[in-house]
Amino acid sequence: MPRPFHLAVPVDNLAKAAHFYGEVMQCEQGRSSDSWIDYSFFGHQFVVHLVDKMPEAIATNSVDNKAVPVPHFGVVLDSSTWHALSERLREHNIAFQLEPYIRFKGQTGEQGTFFIYDPAGNALEFKYFEDMTQLFAS
Repeated sequence: MPRPFHLAVPVDNLAKAAHFYGEVMQCEQGRSSDSWIDYSFFGHQFVVHLVDKMPEAIATNSVDNKAVPVPHFGVVLDSSTWHALSERLREHNIAFQLEPYIRFKGQTGEQGTFFIYDPAGNALEFKYFEDMTQLFAS
């Protein structure tokens, strides 16, 4: 089983980040201060750090003929969690940068995926594989 990763990202409004990750995404909050908050992001250590100004805008790269934001981060979920999360995001009126769809349909590495932005503009991808053995397939 893989070990949890640690990821820290900038945010320009800690209250909006707390609402998004705590309420909308339902991530369990850990330690915090007036300039950062730890979360359990699907079992991984994820920290939002308050900054005065967000870094430059992100670029895109074409994957499966879709404009994928770069940089981005996210997790591979099981199918039911992925579907439930996409529905919860719709219920909270979170706009999808890329709507949920099946990428590489019928090919090696077929996966469900969608992209959203957090309130600070960080790009997040959520995906699932029906066949997890294809996660690193070439």
